[in-house]
Amino acid sequence: MFKIKASILKRVSFPLLIRVSLVLLFVITVTRGHADEPFSRSDAVDALHRSVKFFRTHASSHGGYVFQLSEDLAFREGEVQVGKTTAWIEPPATPSVGDAYLSAYQLTADPILLDAAKETATALLRGQLVSGGWGEQIEFADRDRKQYAYRVDSSDVKKRRNTTTFDDDKTQSVIRFLMRLDIATEQSDAAIHEAVLYALDGVLRSQYPNGAWPQRYDSFPTETSDPNLKASYPTTWSKTYPKQKYDSYYTLNDGTIADLIATMLEAFDHYQDQRYFEAAMRGGDFLLLAQMPSPQPGWAQQYNQQMQPAWARKFEPPAISGGESQQVMRTLLLLYRRSADKRYLDAVKLALPYYETCLRDDGRLARFYELKTNRPLYMTKEYELSYSDSDVPTHYGFVVSSSLGRIRSELDKVESLPKDRLWVQSEPKPAKPSKSLTEQATRVVATLDSRGAWVEAGLLKNYPDTNVSRIISSKTFITNLKTLATYIAATSK
Repeated sequence: MFKIKASILKRVSFPLLIRVSLVLLFVITVTRGHADEPFSRSDAVDALHRSVKFFRTHASSHGGYVFQLSEDLAFREGEVQVGKTTAWIEPPATPSVGDAYLSAYQLTADPILLDAAKETATALLRGQLVSGGWGEQIEFADRDRKQYAYRVDSSDVKKRRNTTTFDDDKTQSVIRFLMRLDIATEQSDAAIHEAVLYALDGVLRSQYPNGAWPQRYDSFPTETSDPNLKASYPTTWSKTYPKQKYDSYYTLNDGTIADLIATMLEAFDHYQDQRYFEAAMRGGDFLLLAQMPSPQPGWAQQYNQQMQPAWARKFEPPAISGGESQQVMRTLLLLYRRSADKRYLDAVKLALPYYETCLRDDGRLARFYELKTNRPLYMTKEYELSYSDSDVPTHYGFVVSSSLGRIRSELDKVESLPKDRLWVQSEPKPAKPSKSLTEQATRVVATLDSRGAWVEAGLLKNYPDTNVSRIISSKTFITNLKTLATYIAATSK
């Protein structure tokens, strides 16, 4: 409570003292009243508007985004350092932010959010390559754009980068966002609709005859090898990194084929074009071909054209994967739901017990298991193969969490379902008010700064020589925007 010294009171006239006391009482009353006021929908709407305005104005480059920025906006990064005229593709960057705007719009019907989503879509269209998809980044400065074969600039691909990448869900995440926006706007934007169909055509044309996809491409495959060739163990394999190109290998690493299958199924659901469904099923058929024989009925991260596990980067040896294989099993169960083809189910029933025997003492899985011996494989910081995890590099996950329990539950569930109940498209449930949701929204609003930014403790890994200790993160923005939009939708009645 306020304290006033007696010596001061003696020098103040009584009428003035009365007026000061009344002012203090008013301030205290207003302050108390404001503190006791319940969190309201208008608070959430105001915070949403301020955060979106800040992010579009200060975190964006021509409608595109990066992973994170320094608090003062001086430094920006995706997987590498980027300048103010560059946007990044890999989630949680540009397509993820655009999709967050769209999802928030669908919850709230706030036109500001639809405008933001369209702005991001326009940025992505400026980055679409002649090859059909997207690379790692989009350059907006004229001098930098000349290095890339962007469709909107020129069809001339000579001496220009024209490589579509499926690695880390890059092109796939863009396609999914643009599809959802295309459907949400009833295909009213001809440029977006045409770009989506062009990108989907690139996915179809880049699929190998056996159903696989490469990690990336700049021309469509002309492969004539046996499309029915099954996976096998190499007679020998080099324990030393061979420094060979692997872009064209059949790639499961980082979810490449799993993400493509999910994207093609979503494309079929949106456009009812049977070609997309068939491409997804062919992708599933490749996963069946790629399942290794006994004694390790799992999957490798990548295969060469002889359908044998092969090296990729210097820390990715030929091996059975404990990471990507879990996503493969989830994808096969999804394909079984969509097709009722028992082959997909049988592959999981063969692989899952094997992986359950591979669990480490800590309940996790090694990223790599040695071919045939099944010993967990790791790398030292000098990038030498090792059976010990005591000296692994920190930039890569050589030990991965296990979702085998959830896969087992899903397997049991789909096995018990009749065929006509395997795939039932459900509408999203409307948001409902709850104490938990209110607490989350209150916390989100409370942490928004005066600019409309969510700032948090963190480092920029690509700027080790700076003193950055507080950052603005696209991932956090996406999460908080969803919370606010859900709360607004839940309290709209």
